[in-house]
Amino acid sequence: MIAVLGLVLGVVAGILTRPVVPMGLEPYLPIAVVAALDAVFGGLRAMLDGMFDDKVFVVSFLSNVVVAALIVFLGDKLGVGAQLSTGVVVVLGIRIFSNAASIRRHLFRA
Repeated sequence: MIAVLGLVLGVVAGILTRPVVPMGLEPYLPIAVVAALDAVFGGLRAMLDGMFDDKVFVVSFLSNVVVAALIVFLGDKLGVGAQLSTGVVVVLGIRIFSNAASIRRHLFRA
C-alpha cells in the first residue's frame, strides 16, 4: 500500500510542478524510463515467482538506469548515439516482453 501511495503522490507532484528536464539530459530520459520499466517488470516477475528481494530490486533498478545511460553517453561521445540508443531499447524491450510473458503465464496459466 505504501508503494501505491508513493506512486500516486509522485504522479500528482509531477503534474502539479511540471518539472523541466535540462537539454543535456533529454536524450537519456527515454532510455532511463525503459531501463526502469525493465526493472519493474523483473521485480513483478520475481514477486510472482516468490523470489522477490527488495535489495536486489533497488540495485537492479538503479544499475539498469545507470548502465543504460552510460551506454547512451558513450555512444554520443563516439558519434553513434542513435545506434546505441536503439540497441539499448531493443535489448531492454526484449527483456520487458519476456518478463511480461512470464507474468502472463503465471497469472493466467497460459
